[in-house]
Amino acid sequence: MIKTKAPLTYLFIFSITLVLGSINGTCLYAQKAFTDYDGIILSKSKEPLENVFVHLADKSTGTNTDSHGVFHLRIPVKMPVRVVFKGMNLAGFQKVIFREGKTAGLDTIILVEQQKGLEDVRVTADKKREETGLIAVDASQARVNPSAVGGIEGLLKTFVGSNNELTSQYSVRGGNYDENLVYVNGFEIYRPFLVSSGQQEGLSFINADLTDNVRFYTGGFQAKYGDKLSSVLDVQYQQPEKNGGSAYLSLLEQSLSLKGVSDNQKFTYLVGLRNKTNRNVVKSQATAGNYIPSSSDLQGLFVYRFSPAFRMEFLGDYNKTKFLFYPEQTKLTASVFSPYYVANYGVNIDFEGSERDYYSTGFAGLTGVITPNDHTELKVMASYYQDKEKQSQDIVGAYEFGERDENGNILDDPDNLLGMGVNQSYARNNLHINVFSLQHQGSWKGGAHYLQWGAALQRQMIDSKINQWNYSDSAGYSLPVGGSELDLSSYMNSRDKFNIQRVSGYLQDNVHFGKTSVYTLQYGVRANYNDLNDEFLISPRAGFSFKPGGWKRDVVFKASAGMYAQPAFYREMVTMDGSLNKGIKAQKSMQGVLGLDYQMRLFNRPARLTSELYYKHLYDVIPYDIDNVRIQYYGQNNAKAYVAGLETRLFTQFVKGADSWLSLGIMQTKEKIDGLSYENYYNQSGELITASSVDKVATDSASHQVGWLRRPTDRLITFGMFFQDYLSTDKNFKVYLNTIYGTNLPFNIPGSTRYRNALEIPAYLRMDIGFSALLLDGSKPRKKHAPFKGVQHIWASFEIFNLINRDNTISYMLLKDFKNDTYALPNRLTPRLVNFKIAVDW
Repeated sequence: MIKTKAPLTYLFIFSITLVLGSINGTCLYAQKAFTDYDGIILSKSKEPLENVFVHLADKSTGTNTDSHGVFHLRIPVKMPVRVVFKGMNLAGFQKVIFREGKTAGLDTIILVEQQKGLEDVRVTADKKREETGLIAVDASQARVNPSAVGGIEGLLKTFVGSNNELTSQYSVRGGNYDENLVYVNGFEIYRPFLVSSGQQEGLSFINADLTDNVRFYTGGFQAKYGDKLSSVLDVQYQQPEKNGGSAYLSLLEQSLSLKGVSDNQKFTYLVGLRNKTNRNVVKSQATAGNYIPSSSDLQGLFVYRFSPAFRMEFLGDYNKTKFLFYPEQTKLTASVFSPYYVANYGVNIDFEGSERDYYSTGFAGLTGVITPNDHTELKVMASYYQDKEKQSQDIVGAYEFGERDENGNILDDPDNLLGMGVNQSYARNNLHINVFSLQHQGSWKGGAHYLQWGAALQRQMIDSKINQWNYSDSAGYSLPVGGSELDLSSYMNSRDKFNIQRVSGYLQDNVHFGKTSVYTLQYGVRANYNDLNDEFLISPRAGFSFKPGGWKRDVVFKASAGMYAQPAFYREMVTMDGSLNKGIKAQKSMQGVLGLDYQMRLFNRPARLTSELYYKHLYDVIPYDIDNVRIQYYGQNNAKAYVAGLETRLFTQFVKGADSWLSLGIMQTKEKIDGLSYENYYNQSGELITASSVDKVATDSASHQVGWLRRPTDRLITFGMFFQDYLSTDKNFKVYLNTIYGTNLPFNIPGSTRYRNALEIPAYLRMDIGFSALLLDGSKPRKKHAPFKGVQHIWASFEIFNLINRDNTISYMLLKDFKNDTYALPNRLTPRLVNFKIAVDW
């Protein structure tokens, strides 16, 4: 344990001083020496070509085209230079470029397929195939993917699975929602912390209409990424090359985005405005009432190029979400309520009161980027994040339950009535979080090496006030029974205000070597320190890939191993009674991944198969329960855990020109909680009394030490599919099918370690389908005065959510009968719904 952060602080200050001091000299020199050469590379059929290597003839380093075929290369001014374009299975091409100094528009390059042998083509590294856990997501698919949550996260769920269509959060390889890192243009993004159900969520930070590149790591990620245990979502917004925009209107969400470039090409902007009103979705749930959800955000990215060597970027966002709910009545049904009865039971609950939730977040990030030469890039980044959350709830529900008749009504018979009572839920929670961050990042390319480094200072200011409780009155008695005192079923109360200072840094190198065969080695280390508990963490990480050169099959083998740590932020500190354990340690893991990437032809069309085997050993684990999307930690590092699994994905075109994919995961994750024991109770007949009747009076008991238990995210099989097709007679009419399946999950009785794994959430199965038609194609010739002259495309879509109308379960409601037995009633998710959307691009 190191109790000083001075060495890292001095290193950070020295790096910032060095970078700021070099701005004037390097920028003036580079302004005279270089300019930007931008272009787009297309195939003979006008399709964009990804990963084409572009470089100057006298240099071995250069750049690669992105998923849209676009490249950005810096070249000397006032002198002719020869630019070389090379790609796998493509004929090489060279072009002489001469620039006076001003950046021109996009240059279009057409490359044709290689007619000679592969020995004439330089083998270049394909970065998206080299790294373990990496999925390159096509952001354009987010618009057409039929999903109730929509956006980039809706696409991710087809890869990692889901059990809740109302949330944009996701679980990756046995991790929970808090274990996922999200970056936008290099800035770490946070979500609201008090949200307890998917229906309370609003818009996620990521605006899919502004997004360009998306890199999603499901594990084994590099040292340059931060301190979480499970995944990284790295999003880069667009760099506009011309003026334009897009808009869409649907029953659930509305959006307008604008982009543009100044006449001198120095200033670019992206602006996005969104509004989400998913009232039609949430009001379809089992609880009838007045739902008033709304969420809107305004987001912008502004870039100014002072010179070819220096630019400034500003990323800003303001998001406001409101959820008002006035419940009236709910009717829940379950076929089996207890081990003693098999019948059609139900509960009727009449409500009074309301729930009022308000969440607002603001973000501002400023980045200065210096590129003194073709090999070096230096960044200075400053950001501020503000989160204000307020939850107010006071709902009383009077219930009665028993056997239902054929019409779904509870039988009006005293002998049939199993129980009745009152539940009251109360909450007055407030949370304010402010995060200030200052960081430096740099990279240097030279020969076979790509060196990256960074250092960051962060100050987190947390002001938390929690006051919530639940009261249950069953058959005239308050539960749990406490004599003459009023006992609450659950109670959380705390008031905390504190600051955390964090220092972090990383250093890593990516090495490419080999001629016929291609090898890559990625190794690095990450360090993290915080003054809340003086914990200093070191996380070494390494990855390796190998592509045999003599094989006829295009296969890349890869592996990675490393240590990962997740220092507690806010939610991990909150204990079961609402107090904060500020001395809690970071959760830690050691991870290993083995994988392969195989590119091939399937149905005479391009296909790619990826497969990875992974194992995680976790220690200093903080146990938790998940109820809907609410994660309640136990506030102690008193467990260890493991995750083991296999993931396989197939990317192909089942229909020519229409990308589709299949994803299959097999996983097991379990935990062992230190010192946890339980007692099995038996009745007079010697029968074991199960968790569904935990408060029965027992005549005998036996104590057992709890061993390995299923974690709340333990899902054996996960399957996802995204499929698209079109009419053979008209490709402008398309269909998209999104399917997600996951086997059962354990459900823990909230707040009870004794009855962990007491219940199971049944398998989740959901199919969403969308149909779209191109109403206007701006690429076709039109009359001079035709309407919508400046419009590129107009699409209309019709979507059906939960096509098979399956009743998926998200959690359970626990009730008591007259005998004080406990019963579990499933809380269902959304039924079949329809949505209509129209989208315009110009």
